[in-house]
Order: sequence, then structure tokens, then C-alpha cells
Amino acid sequence: MAGYEASAVSRVVVGVSGSLGSVTALRRAAALARRLGAQLWPVLAWEPPGGDYAARRSPGAGLPAEEWQRLAKQRLASVLEEIFGADGAGVPMRAVVVRGAPGPALVATADREDDVLVVGAGRRGLRRAFAGRVSRHCLAHAVCPVLAVPPSPLQSELLSVHRRYAWHLRIDTRGL
Repeated sequence: MAGYEASAVSRVVVGVSGSLGSVTALRRAAALARRLGAQLWPVLAWEPPGGDYAARRSPGAGLPAEEWQRLAKQRLASVLEEIFGADGAGVPMRAVVVRGAPGPALVATADREDDVLVVGAGRRGLRRAFAGRVSRHCLAHAVCPVLAVPPSPLQSELLSVHRRYAWHLRIDTRGL
């Protein structure tokens, strides 16, 4: 993010889901926060299974909202521990769990003009038509700059291995 002064950015807000794309975005956000001297705000957005409408229509079924909130906090802590280890990200960090759809939750959290919002850019090719709603929502509605981080090159390799495994095809390991 050339052109940004360290004093101009106070928070780097990043969406975290635990996916490879969000982990790539989290690493990029941590590096950006270190470089700018900003706080890192990893955000995990959650909704009850089936969405809020389904949860309101059948309040007796499933877990209560407090339990889903606790599980979301646990998942975010687990992802942060797995990525940064016990030492942390090396910058001041405030992990945030928000109830709601990811796009609106991230835009609501990164609500200052001096924030930077970092999101995974989703998938490539035909899959992009069906995915990437979060990054598109953030780009369209955020009041702050948005950094869309492309998928890790490992993502396509993992998908290829997964397809081969699912179809029981031989994996060429000669180059490993």
C-alpha cells in the first residue's frame, strides 16, 4: 500500500474465516500493520446455521446464540494461534467476533477513513462468479481503502491434489 504514512493508518482490519485465502490475507494484514505501526484487528463474522431468519423461526432448535458466539471466539483464537503462535503477530492486536454476514460485518468494523480493510480476493476463473461476494461488498461499501489479497498459489495446488484424490488418480511425486 504505497503512499500511506505510518501515522495515517490506525487500524488494519482483516476478515478471518480459517480458509487458506483468509490466512493469506491475515498474513498480509499483519505485515502491513507492522510496516505502518497500526493495530491489527482480525475479524471473524458468524451467523447461525441457516442465517438469522432460520434461527428466529425455530428458536428451540440448535444451539443458543451465546454458544455460537463462544464457538466463533474459539475458532478465531485457534486460527490466530495457529498462524502467529504464542508470540503473537508482533503488533498490537484486538481480535473481534461479529454476528452477521461477513461483508457487512467487515465494513461496519472498518468504519473509519484512516482504517485499511484487508480481505481475501476469493477464487479465480469461473468460481469467481459464484464466490467473492465478501470482497466485492467491501470494495463497494467501505469508507476506507480496501486491499484485496489474491489467493495463495498453494490454493490451486491443494485443489488439484484434492481432485486427484477424490477421483483416485495417481499423483505425480517425481518432482517432490
